[in-house]
Amino acid sequence: MDNSFFSPFLLSLKLAVITTVLLFVIGLPIAYFLAYRQFRLKIVLQSLISMPLVLPPSVLGFYLLVAFSPEHWLGKTLNDFFSVQLVFSFAGILVASLIFNFPFMINALQTGFSSVPESLREASYTLGKSEFITLWKIILPNMRPAIITGLCITFAHTIGEFGVILMIGGNIPDKTRVASIAIYDEVQALNFDKANEYALFLFVFSFLMLLLVYSINKDYHRWKKF
Repeated sequence: MDNSFFSPFLLSLKLAVITTVLLFVIGLPIAYFLAYRQFRLKIVLQSLISMPLVLPPSVLGFYLLVAFSPEHWLGKTLNDFFSVQLVFSFAGILVASLIFNFPFMINALQTGFSSVPESLREASYTLGKSEFITLWKIILPNMRPAIITGLCITFAHTIGEFGVILMIGGNIPDKTRVASIAIYDEVQALNFDKANEYALFLFVFSFLMLLLVYSINKDYHRWKKF
């Protein structure tokens, strides 16, 4: 196998790592807010966050393509004032990936926050601990499985993205040609052996990621019984 074979995987890995890290940083305070705050439009906000779960990737990709294009005010503003072109660029597929994977991270973290007993938080506040210290010392350690699940699922889902990436980034080698696009490209060229190599690699990788999530959660719950 030459370097061109691994290039899409390296690009997918780069995209997945950056997306996962950014979504964790962005998602943690949002999930905390959704888990512990009540407000009138909360259900509306949660519905908007979860939209990528039910929208076909092509629909989301189409609207992002329109928004990022130089003819649209958003794309034109980014291009004219910041010299940023999101269409057919790595920056573009990164933004699309952040939006598309947002609910996977948020829902996992919100479930984790909600699973921490209220009594633990109240005891910490009673002892005079601040909200930040309570979060760092009490809440986060007790929701470790949810954090790991959010990180792993977001990472694995980003690795396998196709529709949104194709709409925004196209198929540019070393720039937007991630592993899933490479599979599509090889199938279009009737090169099924090469497509099978890409697909098998992604299949094994996705299985190992899920195996890791379930194994960690199982061990954590077993430890909690003692």
